[in-house]
Parts: sequence; C-alpha cells; structure tokens
Amino acid sequence: MMEPKSPFLDTIFLLRKNECITLFSNIPTISPKEEEEAEMYFEAEFEKERLEFLSDQLTCNNATAVWAAKVLYHSAQLYLIRESNADNLENLIPKCKGTRDVSSILSADLCLRFLPEVITVLNSVDPEDPLIKMLEAILTEFHYSGIGYDLDLSNVHWEDELRDKTYKKLYLERIVEKKDYKLAEIPFINRLLIAEFGMHKEAFWRELRIITEENQ
Repeated sequence: MMEPKSPFLDTIFLLRKNECITLFSNIPTISPKEEEEAEMYFEAEFEKERLEFLSDQLTCNNATAVWAAKVLYHSAQLYLIRESNADNLENLIPKCKGTRDVSSILSADLCLRFLPEVITVLNSVDPEDPLIKMLEAILTEFHYSGIGYDLDLSNVHWEDELRDKTYKKLYLERIVEKKDYKLAEIPFINRLLIAEFGMHKEAFWRELRIITEENQ
C-alpha cells in the first residue's frame, strides 16, 4: 500500500478510509505521478468491492476513477477557496469524456458516492452557487452515486439502464440502503424491489408502498 504524499492523495485516502475530508489553503496542480498512484489505489479498491458483488466481468476504468476523484477533491476544496478560482470552475470540474458503461459507473462511484454530502454543504452556504448545478449534472449522469439525493431522473429509460444484472442488483440494494422513496416508487423499480423482497417485504422495507396502476 502506497503512502499518501500529496494533498490530493491524502484527501482521497482519508475520505475513503474514514469518510472525512481535509481542506487546504490552496488547490495545487495534480501531477501525472499522483494520477498514476491514484490509478493503482483505485484498481485495488475496485477489486475489493468487485469481490463483494461477485462479478468477474467488470474491471476498474482507471481514467474515470481518477476523473471522479478530481471532481470530488476540487469540489470539496472549492467550498473554502473560491475567490481566485471562480472563473476556473469548468477546468476544475470537467465533464467525463469516457464511455458511460457499468465499469465506468462503478469506478466513478468509488469517489462520487461522497459527492452528495459535498453538494449539501455547498447548498447550506449558497443555494445559488453555480458549482452546485455543475455537480448535480455530474450526479445526474452517474446517478448510481446520487441515490438518496434528489435528482431529476425523468429522462432515464430504466429498462435499458438496469439491463446488466450486477448493476441492477447493486442499484436496488443502494436504494434500499438509502431508503430512497422517490426512486423506489418509480413503477419499474418498484416492481423489481417487490419481486426481490418476495414474502419478506415487511422485514426489508415495511413503509414502502406497492405501486399499482391504481395508485400511480
């Protein structure tokens, strides 16, 4: 295991290990060496999580994992350091350039799962902060990481989105974990959840409504 050697790496390691974040007095450039070390770290972390969802078909998308780490790192630092970076938001928070598939979604999630908390903090300071809209747009694209956060997912075609069995299982499990009623009451997802619960719905999620044509 590599030792943290930079604000960027320190931040990501600490966040994933202890779910806390350090804010620095400036935002230094992330070097290629740091990106390489981050790739190694994410490959190892992805492998640990892959063993939990028992799929040998998925591999870590290194580029997407590092992109997500940069987004998380920069957005957290921008909470404190905004004055000199206000005109540089698009460079610090770029859109993902890679292909959106299950591997990239799960690779991005290694860091993007923490993004809703950053947005919540930013919103408490200034609900009109343009950074919030940028981060919400990223979460809308990678909405697996935004489960539990109120996003507009009205354009998602759920039958296609959840076609992959592993991704569907993980998506449903996180909906239950986060008790995301908005997602759980989408008719297609609701049917999947009720089927998964079977006779044990009361144990898994007693309060969840069963959505029928009559009560949609």
